Amino acid sequence: MNAVSTQRLLMIVTSHATLGEGGRPTGVWFEELATPYYHFIDAGLDVRIASVTGGKVPIDPHSLAEAGKNPASVERFLADAGAMRQISEALPLDGLRADDYAAIFLPGGHGTMWDLPASEKLATLLAQAWSQGKVLAAVCHGPAGLTGVTLADGSALVAGRRVSAFTNSEEEAAGLTEAVPFLLETRLRDLGARYESGADFAPFAVRDGKLVTGQNPASSEAVAQLVLDATRDASPSASA
Repeated sequence: MNAVSTQRLLMIVTSHATLGEGGRPTGVWFEELATPYYHFIDAGLDVRIASVTGGKVPIDPHSLAEAGKNPASVERFLADAGAMRQISEALPLDGLRADDYAAIFLPGGHGTMWDLPASEKLATLLAQAWSQGKVLAAVCHGPAGLTGVTLADGSALVAGRRVSAFTNSEEEAAGLTEAVPFLLETRLRDLGARYESGADFAPFAVRDGKLVTGQNPASSEAVAQLVLDATRDASPSASA
């Protein structure tokens, strides 16, 4: 049996649906949810989806095209009743336990920039998972959820670790530099992360032990594969 086939993975997405006070809709970037979701499902993992407040997950409308014109993973997700039910009835952070999961993955979307860093429940859950040797991963704006995590010794989780995320130049190209509450690349650098990136909007992912991050939506599959690698390496059977 595959080392990760019976393990459970938790995906935590944003509950924030607007860009600041301007009212422009946002949420999770669909491809960053759907592509890793099926990479994990097809590898045999039991995947659960949660959000900061639970319930219906806001999807950034800019990440959703008319039927037949979306990435294959998004089309598959839209046609999957079980998957759609998970984002209609996402688990709330309340009651989630780190020891129930082998890995936690944070998809991006601009909504994450508001509620993930501000969530003490998320920060506590991620710190507990890290202390238990679980894999933590995030892609694009998802690493915003890592910025509030402090370890038992008082250091930032990302300090001294290789991390990637949406670049400042990608944010500028998206025209949202002034809309977001902070620039994610800058925040990660300020926290002491060894920030790394590739070309804007090209796939780029890094793994630093049990921490896996990716730069942008195009990096979703690469991040998911590194998560599988890290989860296998962390499995008790890997050293058996």
